[in-house]
Amino acid sequence: MEHRTHNLIAPMPGTARQIHSFHFAPDAAAAGKIYIQASLHADELPGMLVAWHLKQRLGELEAEGRLRREIVLVPIANPAGLEQVLMDTPLGRYELESGENFNRRFVDLSQVVGDAIQGLLTDDPLHNANLVRQHMREALEREVPSTQLQSQRLTLQRLACDAEMVLDLHCDFEAVEHLYTTPQAWPRVEALSRYLGAHASLLATDSGGQSFDECFSLVWWNLQQRFGDRLPLSSFSVTVELRGQHDVSHPLAIADCKAILDYLSHYGAIGGAAEFLPKLLQPATPLAAVEPVTTPAGGLLVFFAVPGDYVEAGTLIAEVIDPITNQVTPVHNIQAGLLYARSLRRMATAGMVIAHVAGREAYRSGYLLSP
Repeated sequence: MEHRTHNLIAPMPGTARQIHSFHFAPDAAAAGKIYIQASLHADELPGMLVAWHLKQRLGELEAEGRLRREIVLVPIANPAGLEQVLMDTPLGRYELESGENFNRRFVDLSQVVGDAIQGLLTDDPLHNANLVRQHMREALEREVPSTQLQSQRLTLQRLACDAEMVLDLHCDFEAVEHLYTTPQAWPRVEALSRYLGAHASLLATDSGGQSFDECFSLVWWNLQQRFGDRLPLSSFSVTVELRGQHDVSHPLAIADCKAILDYLSHYGAIGGAAEFLPKLLQPATPLAAVEPVTTPAGGLLVFFAVPGDYVEAGTLIAEVIDPITNQVTPVHNIQAGLLYARSLRRMATAGMVIAHVAGREAYRSGYLLSP
């Protein structure tokens, strides 16, 4: 294992931060790279514990000579956000200085890489894929960040840009395990959903916002639309939502660590027989079919449905109570589906999203992510 340190721009003297990456090498020369990071939203900690367990197991697998790909692990992907604690409340989703979501606005390389490889492609898909990776690395090296946030994003993107697989470990507020990927990647990701026991697998080619996972999958998609089948989709990304923010425990993390390693064995990145493939709990559905359930009124939030419930259209999801007027506002979902996540808050504001229901039929378009 090689431990590398990547310095970020210090916003002020004496406040320097670093990102630490751990590189596990295969026993013999092998093509391919897997990238795994945790807690890009710094208040989402289940993935950090899973990454710690992965670090121990990957070290053992490296010593046993069982790795078939380079594996890069970043247990703390957001040191800037991790320190944002206001009056005992962690605020790791948005940078306080800019108000920007830490998981948005990564560099879009589609145009610059496409222009660079114009006229250089051959009939060899492997050559073409390596050419793309080379120009992605070079394009990111030319980027000059001016803030700590930009340097953090750029560091992570440089570490992962040439990987064939990117796993970004997150969690929701209160939730069952679920994941996000693209329709094109789903045939390769379905086994991960099975091993994890994901209750929902949500698919979108472009959900908007240039999030970390899509800054890789989307560039390959855009390049293939431009150049055709000479350029295969040689990289895929998955955002794995490890239940809710409070689900930080060794038993859960050990199970999730094992699931990820079983998947990497199934994929061929780890030598040895893969574990039996479990059944798929739910079929994949479009992210555009997810209903953000909102409340029209503010007040005390009392839930009736819990994550993991299948709710028919018109199910009572929650009540919002005004203790002054005694008004009770019922909140129902519009479409049937799996309620896979809900808010941690119990005092709602008018218009607040309190839950998400994964339906079957796409009905939304444009920006599909939470803010």
